[in-house]
Amino acid sequence: MSESANDALMRGDIDRYRALLRLDEDFVLMSPFGGEPSRRPANEAAWASLGAFFANGSLTQQLVHAWKGADMATLAVIERARVEVGGLPAQDWALRVTLVYRRSPEGWALVHRHADPLAHGISLRQAAALGRGATP
Repeated sequence: MSESANDALMRGDIDRYRALLRLDEDFVLMSPFGGEPSRRPANEAAWASLGAFFANGSLTQQLVHAWKGADMATLAVIERARVEVGGLPAQDWALRVTLVYRRSPEGWALVHRHADPLAHGISLRQAAALGRGATP
């Protein structure tokens, strides 16, 4: 579900993404670009904007580990994409991602996504610079 949905998103296919993956009402995103956590898109224009941010891409997921309880599931994955993002030329993106799902009467819904672009690792000095808000 997650891999297929995010593969569709990398193509800019927001309708397919939404058909495959439900974001719960209290969904929280911690974007790989940092900054304040955000919520699910509030209206159709915001959904369309999200879809337009990505183009001509593809994505695969590598499952690192999964945990499942009666009503919660968490996946730790590495996402590898080749995609145009925000108008940049197509390039490879590797993200470390944590996904938290909750079961409701309507089925499973994503309640939290945390992603960072550190799949290739960085040095202690680079991490310290990022931590204090400086450019590494």
